[in-house]
Amino acid sequence: MNKTRFYTKCLSVILGVLGVIGTGYAQQYEVGLGLGAGSYTGDIIRTIDPTQLGIQGTLFGRRNFDNAWSLRAGISVARLNGADSIRPIDPVALARDAYFRGTMIELGATMEFHFLDYLSHQSNTRFSPFGFFGLGYGMFFGDGQSYSADPQPGSYSVGTALIPFGIGIKYKLKDRLFLSVEGGAKATFSDALDKISMDPNYFQRFRTDPGTGEQVLDPATLNFGNHSDRDWYYFLGVTLSYSFHQIKCYNYNN
Repeated sequence: MNKTRFYTKCLSVILGVLGVIGTGYAQQYEVGLGLGAGSYTGDIIRTIDPTQLGIQGTLFGRRNFDNAWSLRAGISVARLNGADSIRPIDPVALARDAYFRGTMIELGATMEFHFLDYLSHQSNTRFSPFGFFGLGYGMFFGDGQSYSADPQPGSYSVGTALIPFGIGIKYKLKDRLFLSVEGGAKATFSDALDKISMDPNYFQRFRTDPGTGEQVLDPATLNFGNHSDRDWYYFLGVTLSYSFHQIKCYNYNN
């Protein structure tokens, strides 16, 4: 899937979400945006490295079913990167000298559960911790090399399903305005975000011998990563959301 087609689909989903919000019961709906940092772990970075972070942004719509449960859907964009040269995990990684950088564009939906009743006017609580989980799909458009002698460095793209989950805290600034701080992880079903994978579509382990014309294993590819796990990425950020009308008092409304 090329970038133009994927961007068009993302825009259609956003307009659809905003259309539903505009025609529904406004007190049940919110729109918002967020900004924060994103990080990746995989074959280049094993644990979150504060020196290799990227910016992340999101636009979303939310429906509040009651004072506890909400459904949130939207689009997120994150810059992800990693390089063996910055903080190699071992001497082999230093010799490998792989790197990547790129943009993850994700469409997703999550269910949120709020532990405290912060919406009701009768409640003295203006905040609530919450947890969330959901499903999504992302396209990563990257640029990088799998190792120092990579015969095919440059741009690539990877599509993958995602499972986002995490925690946060939400505060009611005003009756219509909400501030949240949230963080979480997104499990992918791909091992190729960093351009290091057993999949020959992303990583060529064989080359043509100029003498015999046969396909032979490139010795430089023997130690290149862990094929038994998948890549993850993480986020931490702040969101601001707006409800179009007075928040409906679910618990006390007759």
